[in-house]
Amino acid sequence: MSEPRRRWRSSPAIQERARQLRRALTPAEQRLWRQLRGGQIDGFEFRRQYPMGRFIVDFYCPSSRLIIEVDGDTHAERAEYDEARTQWLDSEHHSRVIRFTNEEINRNLDAVLGAIAAALKRPPP
Repeated sequence: MSEPRRRWRSSPAIQERARQLRRALTPAEQRLWRQLRGGQIDGFEFRRQYPMGRFIVDFYCPSSRLIIEVDGDTHAERAEYDEARTQWLDSEHHSRVIRFTNEEINRNLDAVLGAIAAALKRPPP
């Protein structure tokens, strides 16, 4: 008997799209990924462009259930969509979502990394 699928398991199409996005990170995502990869923040491991249900999150730390979203210029027009997406991720995956803009990452990466480190120290929801 096979193991039951999780509700948030992604379709093959979403998984393929995540693979494509991993190859095409934005400059801000690349800059942040260089700091997150390989457990550089207190040993916490991250995944990039990680599929969750019908969504793909920018960065995900499974052990703390922390999702990091990097918002570009178009996200200002998508606030309602982002809010619904965050609510789904919170309720269905019991995760925390923190958001940073491209500008924050490019202008003050140390502050962004400090905020991420602080979020990782809080227990998972």
